[in-house]
Amino acid sequence: MSKEIANQLIDLLRGFDRRVHAAADDAWGNPSPCEGWTATDVVMHVATNVDNMAAALTGGDAAALDAADPVGSWNASSERLLSTLATADLSTPVPGPVGLMPAEQIIERLMSVDVLVHTWDLARAVGGDESLPEADVLRAYNVMDAVIRMPGVFGPKVPVDTGVPLQTELLHFLGRAV
Repeated sequence: MSKEIANQLIDLLRGFDRRVHAAADDAWGNPSPCEGWTATDVVMHVATNVDNMAAALTGGDAAALDAADPVGSWNASSERLLSTLATADLSTPVPGPVGLMPAEQIIERLMSVDVLVHTWDLARAVGGDESLPEADVLRAYNVMDAVIRMPGVFGPKVPVDTGVPLQTELLHFLGRAV
């Protein structure tokens, strides 16, 4: 199971990476769907989480990332985690929002959803490809639970009409108005 979860995260990181590298140089200050955040803030949030996971899995320290260079910060943090995942023991307890949890659980239940949704946020902010793979959307939907309604995590659920695409339903569930 750990290998499958690692591969799912790797695919999601690659999707986020495509949006980062497709963004125009003048788009980094654009507002994102995350209230009060710019495209840079979205990238720095994901880069920080990615780097923190790499540090936790290796027993090292998190890197100092630079918001003045969101692409460089993203490249460094994603490369670090991608190289770490190849040999990491995902049963390793790492810090999470509710205390220590096996890395595998944090990656599957929190990190993968975070990367997926922020891929859409970044794309929306920079005018990029907003489509998300339906299998990833469905998987994210299936692993979410009450913890996402904690203050400061996601906004309140937006009402959704019956029959909307699954991606729209997920984004509404996470408080995004599409």
